Amino acid sequence: MPENKNLFEKVVNLCKRRGFVFPSSEIYGGFAGFYDYGPIGVEVINNIKKEWWRAIVQENLDVVGIEGSVITHPKVWEASGHTSEFTDYLVECKKCNESFRADHLIEDKLKKKVEGFKKKKLEKLIKENKIKCPKCKGELGEVKEFNLMFSTQIGSSSQEKSYLRPETAQLIYLNFKNVLDTSRQKIPFGIAQIGKAFRNEISPRDFLFRTREFGQMEMQFFVRKEDATKYFKKWQKARMDWYLNLGIKKENIRFREHDKKELAHYAKKAMDVEYKFDFGWKEIEGIHNRGDYDLSQHEKFSKKNLKYFDEENKEKFLPWVIETSAGLDRNFMALLMDAYKEEKIKGEKRVVLKLHPRIAAYKVAVFPLVGKDNLPEKAKEVHALVKDSFHCFYDEKGSIGRRYRRMDEIGTPFCVTIDHQTLEDDTVTIRDRDSTRQVRVKINKLLETLRKLISFEIDFKEL
Repeated sequence: MPENKNLFEKVVNLCKRRGFVFPSSEIYGGFAGFYDYGPIGVEVINNIKKEWWRAIVQENLDVVGIEGSVITHPKVWEASGHTSEFTDYLVECKKCNESFRADHLIEDKLKKKVEGFKKKKLEKLIKENKIKCPKCKGELGEVKEFNLMFSTQIGSSSQEKSYLRPETAQLIYLNFKNVLDTSRQKIPFGIAQIGKAFRNEISPRDFLFRTREFGQMEMQFFVRKEDATKYFKKWQKARMDWYLNLGIKKENIRFREHDKKELAHYAKKAMDVEYKFDFGWKEIEGIHNRGDYDLSQHEKFSKKNLKYFDEENKEKFLPWVIETSAGLDRNFMALLMDAYKEEKIKGEKRVVLKLHPRIAAYKVAVFPLVGKDNLPEKAKEVHALVKDSFHCFYDEKGSIGRRYRRMDEIGTPFCVTIDHQTLEDDTVTIRDRDSTRQVRVKINKLLETLRKLISFEIDFKEL
């Protein structure tokens, strides 16, 4: 469809223009791989977190949450394998000295994945396909290993070296026993966490898709070994249902199972949830059977007993782990791209984000018509009525048409307009974002009507 041409660039431009996302440190020329969420974006990203937390923690009696620290004991990353294994392959241009990820250069050239390929294979592919520096077309050097963790110094005197966490999952394993001892949970159960992770990406790209600081929404579900397949399938279905319930189109989302050469060294099975971006099918979430690798490693390195004791069967064992790990910023991108539409209304083009109401920054906007006596005062009364129930935007400047268009662009599902008739019969107009249809309702019925519309109890056509 024409509206999807250059969709990625259109969404990136919209994010800057309407206050979703800004380049970090922009007044200093920006800082590659880092972004700041603006007034609209921070509301959307917080709503995504709320929806994930509700679906994972609040709706499941067997899942609880934590919030772990960003910097942890360096032994954590030695035990998890990150110190030795968490590497990408870097190649540097001999002419301009720019660095690139070797696998990305090959994938861009060959248009196929080369995940799991090692140094010698990557070097061979670069040579065979005569791949040059994408910046200056210079000759590329040898492929080198590059550890992705950000290191930092702890303390004022001893200066112990540690790292910014490259993932949030390890904090869950560290707190496995603490949660067991305090939450009264029993196997099977899960621990969830939302937080920042940091990876020193060689070549950040594709806007929010590959950055050096990013959000993760992760849940580790602890099970018996013999139940791992059952719970893998359960969470696989639950996670796909979550995306579909938030409005992602079926044709734009899919599962892709990792083959053996792609699997992480600890993984028994891995399934990616992929979204169809302009630049190809890309992972937005991973569902993994991690076996008992993580707990066994931390038990080994910490010398602490992390086994679960089953009182009923009088046995001790290390649980296996089913992980769901979603990229928060990638979810943000997918939801915006899926919602973005360009339409013609009465011969005029409009840009609209048809976001699910629960994800939209504002659920309702309240507008008085311009130049009408007492309308702003009445509109503020309506805003005060609505704002305690819904995050509500208020604006009384500019033409009503332009105000509607601004709300369409940021995804606000409903606009409430106060006009001269409001002062006569105490009714207001509700405008539907998706259809642009309008209906009048009594102010004393406004909250009830909005609640039913936002929760999909009624369709706008029924009013």
